[in-house]
Amino acid sequence: MPAMPVAVPPPASDAAHAAAHETHRRFRHGAYSVQCPTCHVPAGDPCLSRRAVHTARRELHRQSHNGTVLVPLLVARAR
Repeated sequence: MPAMPVAVPPPASDAAHAAAHETHRRFRHGAYSVQCPTCHVPAGDPCLSRRAVHTARRELHRQSHNGTVLVPLLVARAR
């Protein structure tokens, strides 16, 4: 059986990746919702490294949103 072809060609996947980063940055979602402690850019701005988010920024986001529950009543009932 021949190898499966790549589902998404590299230029299209690069554009999709860049668009996802831009959308998250624009609406301050995910790691873009906090200031980067590594390169000191404010929330909503991309890190100085192109198309990447510093690990410290991701960790800060995870720590600040660790206890967030989307549906507290349903979660309380399940416990």
